[in-house]
Amino acid sequence: MHAASREALAQLESHLDGVISRSDNAVAISAQTGTELFDVVEVLDGDRALRVAVAEASAPAEQRTGLIRAVFGGKVADTTLEVLREAAGRIWSSPREFRAGLVSLGRRALLRGAETQGQLGQVEDELFRLSRILEQEGQLTQLLSDRNTESTRRRGLLANVLYGKVTMVTEALALQVIGRPEHNPADDIADLAAMAAQLQGRSVAHVVAAAELNEVQQAALAEKLGRIYGRAMSIHSEVDPSLLGGMTIRVEDEIIDGSTAGKIARMRASLV
Repeated sequence: MHAASREALAQLESHLDGVISRSDNAVAISAQTGTELFDVVEVLDGDRALRVAVAEASAPAEQRTGLIRAVFGGKVADTTLEVLREAAGRIWSSPREFRAGLVSLGRRALLRGAETQGQLGQVEDELFRLSRILEQEGQLTQLLSDRNTESTRRRGLLANVLYGKVTMVTEALALQVIGRPEHNPADDIADLAAMAAQLQGRSVAHVVAAAELNEVQQAALAEKLGRIYGRAMSIHSEVDPSLLGGMTIRVEDEIIDGSTAGKIARMRASLV
């Protein structure tokens, strides 16, 4: 996002958090707001003229917010309408970024609901595991990414895979991604896992190990990395036996290669 859109989104995130925290039923409000924001995005995706009009920076804010009220008033909950009017009243760099902002707010609302239920850590783990499954199951990912297939069919396919295996929040977030993936679905869902970690005040360490790490090992690694980077860490780990031993760790753009395969490769390179 460009600077204006980033500023608008940051303000709206604070506003949304306040709306949810003040609610007498934060779980229900979070779920309803998140779901309805996704529904609004569907409407905007199907109506380019409306999408442009509600994000037209040269138009008065009152005109943009009035249009939101005219189109969505009575069709969404008051809380959702409030968030939409606040969004339309901000300055966005483009209609595309306005839409992206609404998607991000919808996701944040659902994650805040999971947080209220004490499930945010579980949702983070489920989203990460799902991203790895999609990364490994190329045929499934291809089916879920096929834009020639109606979004309802793609969502139905994933819903059948997820049914009864994950929390309702994880399922809702994953289905939203599959309905209109921005990139590779596996990457989009991994980004959601990172968003869940961020809401818990953590950064993500992507760990690939030669053997599965147990909970004690993951906790010890998170503590060690936290000391190195000066912030709390979430460990998103997967197994790759081809490493032969040890692990590789990626935090943002920095990679630490402590794998046996990596050491052998470096030894070979030094002997050339």
